Amino acid sequence: MLNSVNPFMHEENMSDNQSDKQQAGSQASECSQVDLDKRNFLIATSAVGALGCAAVAVPFVKSMTPSERAKAAGAPVEVDISKIQPGTIMTAEWRGKPVWIINRTDEMNAELAKHDDQLSDPASDVTSQQPAYCKNANRSIKPNIAVIVGICTHLGCSPSEKMQRGGDMGENWTGGFFCPCHGSKFDLAGRVFKGSPAPINLVVPPHKYLSDNTLLIGVDTEDKA
Repeated sequence: MLNSVNPFMHEENMSDNQSDKQQAGSQASECSQVDLDKRNFLIATSAVGALGCAAVAVPFVKSMTPSERAKAAGAPVEVDISKIQPGTIMTAEWRGKPVWIINRTDEMNAELAKHDDQLSDPASDVTSQQPAYCKNANRSIKPNIAVIVGICTHLGCSPSEKMQRGGDMGENWTGGFFCPCHGSKFDLAGRVFKGSPAPINLVVPPHKYLSDNTLLIGVDTEDKA
């Protein structure tokens, strides 16, 4: 006996297939729209973020004065030394490093010649540590004005100034600098004392005088030692 095929079932299956296809197409369209919306949102937020970064960066760049940009680039630095009183020190910045400018009194200069036997390099024979025109008893162009990079030659720390006699440095201390990190000691010409971890004297940078009260750090002078 032959099985009869219900024509209505066939039509019903076709209807279901069409419905499934329409539903799948609708879902794909919705997914495409969601993806498009996400992409547009990401593009918009990225653009806003970029504008925000630019807005922050511009004021930062503008906030740097020409002298600050010059210092960052290692350009020479001009310093007014007219207000440094005898026996005091001021700090300038050159190539990102502190540079001490010391106005030594006559008494301070006189003490420099009294402790050569306590120093590792009293005559500044390590020529890399100062220009030729500062290889003298005071390690300076002008006897009373010392110009020294304030970075310890041991591990790059910055020593503390101990300008006054005695105090917590002991009764025999006549003034200079002390590195609290490892105990290196330097006199008022930046010369290292024996027994210090620092192997050599502090650096005297290239410098010259534009006038009696104007110092230019970073450029060699034509003056002789």
